[in-house]
Amino acid sequence: MAARQSAPVIGDLCFDGKGREAQTRDNLKLHHFEVTLGYRYQSSSRHFVGTVEQVQRELLHNQIENDYHLFDVAVNYELTPRWSLTGSMPILVAKRDQRANGIFHTAGIGDSTIGARFWVFRPPTESGGNIALGFSLKMPTGKNNSVDHGVFRGTRQLVTADQSIQAGDGGWGLALELQATKRTFFNSTLYFSGSYLFNPQDTNGVQTFRTAKGEEIMSVSDQYLYRGGISHAVPKVKRLFASIGGRMEGVPVRDAFGASNGFRRPGYAIDVDPGFMYMVGFKNFFSVNVPFAVERNRRVSVPDLANHRHGDAAFADYALTMSYTRRF
Repeated sequence: MAARQSAPVIGDLCFDGKGREAQTRDNLKLHHFEVTLGYRYQSSSRHFVGTVEQVQRELLHNQIENDYHLFDVAVNYELTPRWSLTGSMPILVAKRDQRANGIFHTAGIGDSTIGARFWVFRPPTESGGNIALGFSLKMPTGKNNSVDHGVFRGTRQLVTADQSIQAGDGGWGLALELQATKRTFFNSTLYFSGSYLFNPQDTNGVQTFRTAKGEEIMSVSDQYLYRGGISHAVPKVKRLFASIGGRMEGVPVRDAFGASNGFRRPGYAIDVDPGFMYMVGFKNFFSVNVPFAVERNRRVSVPDLANHRHGDAAFADYALTMSYTRRF
């Protein structure tokens, strides 16, 4: 799993004509306060090298399986109709089954963010669409060196858990975010949201207990998550909206800034992303999405290039994401 913060729910997707009128009246009142509770589950066990699935891993029963439960608490405080302050705190509960090498468990607060977001056009707009830009400071509040009992070089001992189930990465970062909506034909709404986390720090000093040259220490990598599609009101069901779109998330081979040494599993997953949103009283928003993978690609890392090899990574078939937002 690449992205540790959930993609924000775009509230504009849950407004038809009457809802937009109510939103217009509500926007005359300043200092709105929103709290979002998010949840994501996925199980990753299908191994890929590039885009080629390593089916022999499952046949030989030596595949590694990660189970994730990611909870996310996000707060948005509206200073003006265009500017708001944001913050989020993820909580990760994860298990990694490495077969003969042991089962590892981690749990704890992840890396928190605090920042701001602003609408390019003062809402509500005449066209019903808008663009929001955001920026956040990512703080290393999550533990990046959790340990559990495992096997290293034939001996059972306390071993650092794999990078994929660490709650934090140990580095400071900057996250940039973009959201956009546009009303289109038949009262449908086009939407896009994306975020990119810049992590300029090279490595975090935590041992991986891996033996390949260059993979001894964990890398602090950039991350990205993009979503886009179309939303439409479900006929005869008031304030229920269905959406269909695409989703892409991943870790680049090299960071945008700084060196990219150490161990990481670069790659991406592309998903078809169907979902539903339901609004209660113009202040309560529920959303459910079940993105399922259509392409998975474990790319060659910097140590892989130096060692003339191509490591693998386990990907999920699908994920379950849910959120509840309350506007005060």
